[in-house]
Amino acid sequence: KLHTISRGYRSGTRNKFSKKFRTKGMPGVSRYLATFKRGDYVDIIVDSSVQKGMPFSFYHGRTGVVFNVNRNALGVEMTKIVGNRQLRKRIHVNIAHVRKSRCNEDFLRRVKENDRKKQDAKLLGTTAHVKRVPEGPKEMKIVKAAPEDVEVLTPLPFIENYF
Repeated sequence: KLHTISRGYRSGTRNKFSKKFRTKGMPGVSRYLATFKRGDYVDIIVDSSVQKGMPFSFYHGRTGVVFNVNRNALGVEMTKIVGNRQLRKRIHVNIAHVRKSRCNEDFLRRVKENDRKKQDAKLLGTTAHVKRVPEGPKEMKIVKAAPEDVEVLTPLPFIENYF
């Protein structure tokens, strides 16, 4: 029997949009009370219990920047690779499908630390080294041993046995 292959708007999202064990049901109040500002980094994570303002499945798990804030939706801008180019995509997503991203945390912490280092160095009249340097190779080691403790392992000579 012939049938057409369905390619609906939510096709292929059986696992992607399924909710995890013991997290079923509507989202809590704290999800709606989070404040977002323009320029914030946000992760788009689809909550399948809220169908309003749900983004297309491609955007699930993507990180973008807020460019617009509405009453119950956010405008999020991100890049999408299509062929050999990067397109700038702007979508509006319900707040239930968005949470604050932690991708910028380490950078902001490092900026704060570097500013403090620069301030301290200025007071001391020195220059602060704020660049990150790679770990590099390990320090060299010299192994000392008495000649009688050194044991050279060599294979035994091959002896042909004709029995």
